[in-house]
Amino acid sequence: MGGRAMRTMRPLTNARVARLPASGIRRFFDLIAGVEGVISLGVGEPDFITPERFREAAIRSIKEGKTKYTSNYGIKALRDAISEHTAKLRGVRYDPQREILVTVGVSEAVDLALRATLNDGDEVILADPSYVAYVPGIVLAGGTPVPVATEEGEDFRLTPAAVERAITPRTRAILLGFPNNPTGGVLLKEDVDGIARLAREHDLLVYADEIYDRLVYGIEHHSIASIPEMTERTIYLAGFSKSYAMTGWRVGYACAPAEIIEQMMKIHQYTVMCVPTAAQYAALAALRDGE
Repeated sequence: MGGRAMRTMRPLTNARVARLPASGIRRFFDLIAGVEGVISLGVGEPDFITPERFREAAIRSIKEGKTKYTSNYGIKALRDAISEHTAKLRGVRYDPQREILVTVGVSEAVDLALRATLNDGDEVILADPSYVAYVPGIVLAGGTPVPVATEEGEDFRLTPAAVERAITPRTRAILLGFPNNPTGGVLLKEDVDGIARLAREHDLLVYADEIYDRLVYGIEHHSIASIPEMTERTIYLAGFSKSYAMTGWRVGYACAPAEIIEQMMKIHQYTVMCVPTAAQYAALAALRDGE
């Protein structure tokens, strides 16, 4: 180089992101895409398409010219419908004006919840195995994942005893992804009650990702959001991908105390603005006509 020393460049990427591995299941999914005769046990995708009346609602909204930005929180009619839906399903009525945020799938809702509530070094207890995005989401939010192994002999439940052993002075929250992806584990009522007690005793938040709540068979799903004493410390996360066969529409929602939703909305506002308008009208049709 003509006797001149080469200049060393600083890394071009964020160190925290660079340390994250890419999703193995997504890589495998891409590899087998288009291969005939393969039964996929990978990505959580219904084997039928979105019902016609939901698709027609989206088409109708486009034909009616509803193609502009919506409120950052989501269209009012959809938030009203979510409020009614959660009141019937969970026995909790969230204020559609201040306590509900429509998100780009439940994945964004989880990400927003983590980033809006965690500070650097905060620990989050979660089941292991669990959904592939949980640990990276916690890390990207500056938190520290604390995986707690679940066992086949206990039906892959996250028991209160196991949670209690994992609690430290740095623990900030518990992430409950139940019914569980990938194990299919479902928490018993005694598990939910025990975890709720620990959350209150140790002043912890609970992220309740219940996207699979309607897909349980031979057992009842119990939501921690339904416990009255937990309303002020639970971020309830749900959506339309699984129960309504709307994976590609990317519509989810978060229900939580107004002060948390406000912070989640700010991140949402500065990144995606709002969920695509037509998708929101399809989701509204799902709640009105899909039961």
